[in-house]
Amino acid sequence: MWRMTWPLLLIIISNVLYNLCTKSIPQNADSFGTLILTYIAGALIAYIFFLMHSHEVSPFTSFNMPSLVLGLAIVGLEAGYVYLYRAGWKISMGSLCANISLAIVLLFIGALVYHENISLRQIIGAVVCMIGLYLMSA
Repeated sequence: MWRMTWPLLLIIISNVLYNLCTKSIPQNADSFGTLILTYIAGALIAYIFFLMHSHEVSPFTSFNMPSLVLGLAIVGLEAGYVYLYRAGWKISMGSLCANISLAIVLLFIGALVYHENISLRQIIGAVVCMIGLYLMSA
């Protein structure tokens, strides 16, 4: 049970910190300058964990194309949230709308790309989420 729970808790705690910090970035701070400092801090922390947990000599032995695309996706995600909050979204609504939309998109990607089964209950849930997005934006 813990093997399934701790990653979820890590994501929740990290997402709370992420949104609080992103919302707190001063308006006059350069968005991409802030991201550079964020990635330097993240790279140092990741390197420390790499040294603690890996038997590899270098992190570059794990080089692969998905890692590069993930880097692009992370920059887009981070910049998107910075600009989302700068555009005036409330912390209670911006992340919620983004994550509900993401869940709906991934539901269909899971079915189309990974051949995961979508149940009627999931389809109804996605429709209810879309209605909720509409109600929240009205």
